[in-house]
Amino acid sequence: MFLETNPHKSDYSQYFTNFAAVHLITLRLKSDKYIANSFRAIIGILVVLFAYSCANIGTPNGGPYDELPPKFISSVPTPNTVNYKGKKVEILFDELIQIEKASENVIITPPQMEMPVIRTEGKKIVVELEDSLKSDATYTIDFTNSISDNNEKNVLQNYSFAFSTGGQIDTMEVSGTLLNAENLEPVSGIIIGLHSNLADSAFVKLPFERTSRTNDRGHFTIRNIKPGKYRIYALNDVSRTYKFDQPSKEIAWSDSLIIPSSVPATRQDTTWKDTSHVDANIDTIKTVGYTRYLPDDIVLRLFKENYVRQYMTKPERPDARYFTLRFNAPLDSIPVPVPMNFTPTKDSSWYYPQKLEGNLGVNYWLTDPRLLLKDTLQFSVTYPKSDSLNVLHPQTDTLQLYYRKRPAPKKKKLKEGETEPVNFLGMQVVAPSQMDVFDTISVTFDEPVLDIKKELFHLEQKVDTVWKPSDFDFFPDSTNSLKYFILRKWKYGEDYHFDIDSASIKSIYGKWNDKSQNDIKMKKEEDYGNIYISIANLDTTAYMELVNNSDVAVRKVKVKDGGALFMDLKPDKYFARLVIDLNNNGKWDPGNYAKKQQPEEVFYYPKMFEVKAFFNYEEDTPWNFREKPLDKLKPLEVTKNKPKEETKKKRNYKDEGKSTSKSSNPMGGMGGMGGGMSF
Repeated sequence: MFLETNPHKSDYSQYFTNFAAVHLITLRLKSDKYIANSFRAIIGILVVLFAYSCANIGTPNGGPYDELPPKFISSVPTPNTVNYKGKKVEILFDELIQIEKASENVIITPPQMEMPVIRTEGKKIVVELEDSLKSDATYTIDFTNSISDNNEKNVLQNYSFAFSTGGQIDTMEVSGTLLNAENLEPVSGIIIGLHSNLADSAFVKLPFERTSRTNDRGHFTIRNIKPGKYRIYALNDVSRTYKFDQPSKEIAWSDSLIIPSSVPATRQDTTWKDTSHVDANIDTIKTVGYTRYLPDDIVLRLFKENYVRQYMTKPERPDARYFTLRFNAPLDSIPVPVPMNFTPTKDSSWYYPQKLEGNLGVNYWLTDPRLLLKDTLQFSVTYPKSDSLNVLHPQTDTLQLYYRKRPAPKKKKLKEGETEPVNFLGMQVVAPSQMDVFDTISVTFDEPVLDIKKELFHLEQKVDTVWKPSDFDFFPDSTNSLKYFILRKWKYGEDYHFDIDSASIKSIYGKWNDKSQNDIKMKKEEDYGNIYISIANLDTTAYMELVNNSDVAVRKVKVKDGGALFMDLKPDKYFARLVIDLNNNGKWDPGNYAKKQQPEEVFYYPKMFEVKAFFNYEEDTPWNFREKPLDKLKPLEVTKNKPKEETKKKRNYKDEGKSTSKSSNPMGGMGGMGGGMSF
């Protein structure tokens, strides 16, 4: 049996025959019985090992790899049944199947307010509708890409099932793509809906008439539509109301009416000799006719309105020296705390307010020494808070904040002659030895300081061999009251020296700073590259951003005289995007449905810039940013939601069999062993 199933039987048989013959001859030449018996024992062991290894070589590979999605066999009712009054649908496939996240990925239209029951039973899908059915309506169960076989996970693409409660099946379709308005990313899992009621209020007051959901590429198709005129919307509808009833929902809409139509069309189809065979080849490419449903190029841009409910998050006192109030949205002004269980010596100066990043909070540093010893602070504070209609009203809260003292760390015992180390004011100076000409020097303190001013900082520039004072701008960070910037127009390749004298800056708690000295060398002009992008047919205010491979903006310039100039760029790979800044505020703004205001437009430059040192780029032809469809603009390199492979890679069965045989043979080194034996 072994010789019949082993694909390598001839090689091993020959080897074994030669090996045995040599040893038998040797035995005949030996007169010593002990030696002869020893060799017989060795041969017996080798035979056992050889047989064991061969038994593991011929493992079958399991046959052809399944690369086909499940195939529809039958259903109850049959597809496109009319006058159907039942509420249960059963669909049978040719193999065991599964549905990925049925509650999220399966869409039934007209929309179902009661969640349907969707389950699999072996090769069957069962859908039970809980809502009452509308009369004379075409129902569509859109599975998108949620159905796959149970073993290899081959996906059945864009499968849907339809039946009608009336006498006919509506057949029109519309399709398109949903993009994130701010960065043109394809958005998956969002409801797309149609209204035949063309009033603007329909989106707010009425559920959709026909729906679909975007797939993993942001594509959508709404099927089985009646002829007519419609408005189309996108809605991130977690609550499943199928209408824009909460301002926090992400939305999109088209300003143009949607009029479904169809035209005869042709396409190229490929016929394969045998799609299940490893050596399948193209047999022929033929032209086939089909019905093309229009429009099929709708592009919607999803956004969320500038809607943020204002409220206070958890207040805390993490340190004896300060307490913190945080808010979920930026504050226009700093709330004023009013003491309740303490009386400060000076009502107007018992705290120092420090704005936190983004104006989303405030640190209140206690300047009254007595309050540092108090473990509980009780006070009232008034701040703006949103009501149920998102209208801001003054809200007064009474807060009681605790500070639990932690055991003081044990002091290190000083050696003879050692002095107690000085507890300096914490200060972080960012002034790198190799500095870019567009950077700034920053100084950040660990606690509030007194009488901070420009004269406390010293900047010198090296002119020939002499250090000379250099002027600079000094200003605080708008989002962090403990951070300050030193800025000037730096010169390529120049040397600078920045220092802060010791004991020149004092904190509100009596700490003094340590000395800081920094030597700075500016990078040379030839270390950078420059990019100029000329833009055609731009008739409004706009700005351009350079983004990295992660689609994060690293540089922004305003478009002037029909172009955008980026100077002093570090060597790297960049991509560019144009933002139509209608209100000229220097940032992207979302839309507003009540005002019928679409979000500001964003366009991606189609090429990547690989900037090198002493690199200058300028395109000969101005960029026509409206030349390509919006869903074809964003480069794949910065697209996070990349297209996925629809089929799995084919397996190489011949190589797979060889590798299996080789790896499963424990006697792989036997040849060397045998060859090394001599008698």
